[in-house]
Amino acid sequence: MASDFELTEFLKSVEKRAFKRSVYHVRNEESALDIVQESMMKLAEHYGHKPINELPMLFQRILSNCTLDWFRRQKVQNALFSNLSDFESANESEDFNLLETLDASSGSDQGESAESITDRAQTLQSIEEEIKQLPTRQREAFLMRYWEEMDVAETAAAMGCSQGSVKTHCSRAVAALSQALRAKGIRL
Repeated sequence: MASDFELTEFLKSVEKRAFKRSVYHVRNEESALDIVQESMMKLAEHYGHKPINELPMLFQRILSNCTLDWFRRQKVQNALFSNLSDFESANESEDFNLLETLDASSGSDQGESAESITDRAQTLQSIEEEIKQLPTRQREAFLMRYWEEMDVAETAAAMGCSQGSVKTHCSRAVAALSQALRAKGIRL
């Protein structure tokens, strides 16, 4: 059974990645924050008594479900209020910038030319744009496997699908990203 301290430390360790993953999915920072907070509350409320080693998988599954719930609510809301959308602000959502996730204080770019720094920034922005264009399941599998560094079994359990499906989604995501980046002249 996880202690309150262990649960708190676990939630601290996953909050930033969960937020970034949610922003990639919903493309709105405020909504992403709501999803992550809801997921954390559900984990603490319903599964806080579970052993600490079970929490990562449970949290990923809860986060996925909360994201799906958000999309369902948006679909209903958009259907109900589609006529009122003309009155909403055009600047309602802000763009998420992957470059903000880089740690500028690491000193890794000291001694680099301005051109190489700019090239790297543009490459990262292109990668971010292409990740956003992936189909939902491919993007989810790709982010869990390569961003969250989860193995195939953990990703399958979190997504509620087979390990073969995870491999297929990841393979297709990598192929699509590779093709899109090559078309832009980017070689990694």
